[in-house]
Amino acid sequence: MTRTIHLSLDINGRRHELDVEPRVTLLDALREELALTGTKKGCDQGQCGACTCHVDGKRVLSCLTLAAQVEGRQITTIEGLAAENGDLHPVQAAFIENDAFQCGYCTPGQIMSAVACIREGHAGSDEEIREYMSGNLCRCGAYNSIVAAVREAAEAVR
Repeated sequence: MTRTIHLSLDINGRRHELDVEPRVTLLDALREELALTGTKKGCDQGQCGACTCHVDGKRVLSCLTLAAQVEGRQITTIEGLAAENGDLHPVQAAFIENDAFQCGYCTPGQIMSAVACIREGHAGSDEEIREYMSGNLCRCGAYNSIVAAVREAAEAVR
């Protein structure tokens, strides 16, 4: 018999109740239990950043975070970034404007990391953006466009 625990997770402003095994990661809870598939599973080892989301406003790698660890905290995924009326977040708009994606697989994690990078005050220069975005890998090599998008979004939110 598999043991489960009951969790109440606050995701994108909505409460979700679920029963999962204690070892279930936040990433798997989002994707497999709640059908929030915008957060991507890349390496599943905390190396690529594709699974980046926010917990209490700070970026986390959801593949390395147990779902049980975030109960009672505010979780934001890529699905919860745009305004309720559908207006894109400035970072999302800047990614589109700057063509900051090719295949798009890393894009949700890149965007979530970029939002945090700007919020943390680490978007003062291209070098600083590259440093604080270095945990997010892009196999397509869209880094120049990603940096341009983060720079543009940082200016827009100032």
